[in-house]
Formats: sequence, structure tokens, C-alpha cells
Amino acid sequence: MTFALWAASAFCGLAIAIQLASIAIAIVRCRLPARDLAPPDDAPPVTIIRPVCGIDNFVEATLRSTFVLAYPRYEILFCAASARDPVVALVRSLIAEYPGIPARLLIGDERISANPKLNNVFKGWRAAANDRIVMADSNVLLPRDYVQRLLATWRPDTGMVSAPPIGSHPRGFWAQLECAFLNTYQARWQYTADTIGLGFAQGKTLFYRRSDIERAGGLCMLAAEAAEDAASTKIVRASGRRVRLVDAPFQQPLGARAGSDVWNRQVRWARLRRDSFPLFYCLEAASGAAPPLMAAMLIAIATGHSVVATASAFLVLWYGAEMLLAAISGWHLGLLYPLHAMVRDAMLPVLWFEGWRGHGFVWRGNAMSVDEGSMASN
Repeated sequence: MTFALWAASAFCGLAIAIQLASIAIAIVRCRLPARDLAPPDDAPPVTIIRPVCGIDNFVEATLRSTFVLAYPRYEILFCAASARDPVVALVRSLIAEYPGIPARLLIGDERISANPKLNNVFKGWRAAANDRIVMADSNVLLPRDYVQRLLATWRPDTGMVSAPPIGSHPRGFWAQLECAFLNTYQARWQYTADTIGLGFAQGKTLFYRRSDIERAGGLCMLAAEAAEDAASTKIVRASGRRVRLVDAPFQQPLGARAGSDVWNRQVRWARLRRDSFPLFYCLEAASGAAPPLMAAMLIAIATGHSVVATASAFLVLWYGAEMLLAAISGWHLGLLYPLHAMVRDAMLPVLWFEGWRGHGFVWRGNAMSVDEGSMASN
């Protein structure tokens, strides 16, 4: 019993310390900048590729943000697989509205992989006029200094710059829950990994030098993994360089979400992480509040302390720290955040098992499998 009590205490203490340390790292990395970055004097030309598919919530706002960037030298390439896609009319309207911005809509579906997103952007990759290329998902809201912040993150040893999405503008319980997944859980851990030198890409923003990818075998090499962001990470690491994350990541406006959408998206991402980085995925079993909370309650029972008081103190510390991170970073913070975060953490063990249990998922109506090297990040 003494050893079990010692082990529970050590685990609970270590979990709390790691939780607070990761939050401290994220607070430093994710705080909104006081002012927009100015373009560098020698601003290099940049190509922004935005794959589009369907009408997402806030799609007009997110696509319009591409046209109002405060950067002097960039082109926009929108990529659609089919001219019948309902978003095509919106893209054409925006291009006509901003005639001073070099922008084109490219339509076609050249299949280089089982990954429909990769197939969609391939024509943009070939048509890009510049060596520096950003692939930005259509549901990301780009700040005016988007390109400047990507360039400012680049270092001599950098092979790619990326950024996780930050959920914003949620409507309803399930969208609030998705914010709790995206922001104070997934983004926090991604910035912690980046800070200790284990940075990995998230497909919402991928900023490369085309010449680097071509030397590694070209864009087709991104089909070697189930996820193009995971493949990019491995290509960059194999070249001896680092993936870096932009400080103060970019918003993904959510709007309304259905519970099934949130669940299916998290299962898909779990299976993709398990397929691409299985050893790191194993560590996810101990993440979230549930394991250390149970340890704290066992300690309270063994030592004769109040279980209710112990659990309450633990939850206030655990989720209060997450709320502080959201507040300082300028992220959405609803009044019911503790409820959403507790539901999230109750789901994490089930999602972890689901990640091991299956291989398939559905993305935008396409049935896929991680075993077939198929993936989507939206």
C-alpha cells in the first residue's frame, strides 16, 4: 500500500507539473503580438495556395482575408477539384472584387496519391511562380501580417514553418467543445513539443521552400505518409532541419458544429497520429485530467482526506490554468469552459482506444484509410 501511495503521489505530482509547464510555455508562445509586423525591406515573393472544397462556415471571411494581406509581393492560387463545386462561384467573385491582387483559380483533379487534398494542391504547386510557397487551408483566417510572421519564424536551420489552428467564433455546445480540443489541449501540446525541439507540422498552414521539397523528391513524396503534414515533418527532419511553429497561431472560425462532426474529426486525427507517430501516440494515454484526478482521489482515500475537497482543488488548479492560458492568449473562453474541458478529458481515453482500434475514416464524403496513405487535415 505504501508503494502504491507513493506511485500515485509521484504520478499525480508529475502530471500537474507537466500540465503547468506546458501552459507556461504556451502562454509565452501564443500571446497575441502588440502590433502587426511590417514587411521586411527585402520582402521575397511568396505564393499562397488555398485548396477549396465546399462551403464551410465563414468561408467568405477566410478566403477574403487572403486578398487584404499587408504584404507587397504575393500571388494567390485557389485550387478546386471540380468546376461544379459550390465554392467556385465565391472564389471567382472575390478575384473579380480585388483586381489588383494577382490571383487565379485552378480547376482539375490530377491524382498523384490517395489523398484528395494533395491531389487538389498539386496543380497549384506546379503553377506557383515563387520558391517560397504557403499551403493554407480555406477555413483559416489569415491576419494581415500572415506572411511576415511566417518569414520571421524562419531560421537558417528551418525546413518548414507551420501553425496549429485556434478555434474561434463557436456557436453551440459542440463547437465550444471543439475549441477545448483545438486550443488549450492540442495547440498547447504542439507548442510544448516545438519549444523542446520536437516541432511537427499541422496541415492548416505549411510554409516551404519549393526547392527543398523538390530536392527531397517533389510534392509526390508527401503521399508517403497517411498525412501530408506528417510526411512533411519527416522529410524536413530527414534533411537535418527543423519544423518551427509561428508564435500566436491563426484562427479557424468554427460556427455551429454537430456532435458527430467533432467526434469523427477527433477519431480521424487520432488514427492519423497513431499511424504517423506511434511511439508518441502511446504517451497520449496519460494526457488529460482523468488519470491524475483518479490518482489524487486514491491518495485522498488512503490518507483520510476529503475526496470532494481534493477533487475540487485539483480541478480548480488544472482547469484554472487552462483558462488563464486562453485569457492571456486572446482565445475564446466561454463561461462553461470547465464543463467543456471535462467532457473533452472524459473523451480522451475513448478516443485513444479508437485510434488503435480502426484504420478508416470519412473526409468530405470520401471513405479513406490510413493504411492507404490517404488523409485530410480540415
